[in-house]
Amino acid sequence: MLNGKTALVTGGSRGIGRAVAWKLASLGADIAVIYAGNQEAAEAVCRDIQAQHGVRALAYQCNVADFTEVKQTVNRVKADFGTVHILVNNAGITRDGLAATMWERDFDDVLAVNLKGAFNMIRHCSGLFLRNRGGAIVNVSSVTGLMGNAGQANYAASKAGIIGLTKSVARELAPRGVTCNAVAPGFIDTDMTKELHDSPLAAAIPLGRMGTPEEVAEAVAYLATASYVTGEVLRVDGGIAM
Repeated sequence: MLNGKTALVTGGSRGIGRAVAWKLASLGADIAVIYAGNQEAAEAVCRDIQAQHGVRALAYQCNVADFTEVKQTVNRVKADFGTVHILVNNAGITRDGLAATMWERDFDDVLAVNLKGAFNMIRHCSGLFLRNRGGAIVNVSSVTGLMGNAGQANYAASKAGIIGLTKSVARELAPRGVTCNAVAPGFIDTDMTKELHDSPLAAAIPLGRMGTPEEVAEAVAYLATASYVTGEVLRVDGGIAM
């Protein structure tokens, strides 16, 4: 389905990003894995993808919050793969704390990576999409951006911002055949959420369990290949944000 396509996945060395990279590779896409610091994990993902799916996979270290560094990284991906057809903005961090006592740096850092990082990638990949007269952008938001969460004002703001960014970019790029959508995961079983297994929030999930990264990856793959869906926010949350 994606043979001959290149997908760029940020935060692709673990968790949801790793599952997304694996899923898109299983559909035939070559993969550019963007990671922040864990080179060993990123390169292991690339080796596993190449061995299992027979596609090209390369890892690139990049601070997505840095506008110039993102530009340079996209240029490297273009040099290696020729272009980018699918962009998945998954990179994200948390710096939890109550708004009344949150450090300014913790607010700024989360917005810089989660929201500005997505903008930076879209900004520098857009020229490739426009030249290709097509492409797909999938941004990873969160149900926290839809309903808020105490102790996560910075994270919720960044993920709500992702939704506004998604809808605006979808309108701007639609005339050139480029789609832009978002997934909004709920409580997904990753390193970031391992402490939530026995929390009241997890117990409140209507389907009775946390989701898996692979289930989010299925939704990302759908949006990456759905030619007549744009500006959509697809919840993958077990019903918690109904």
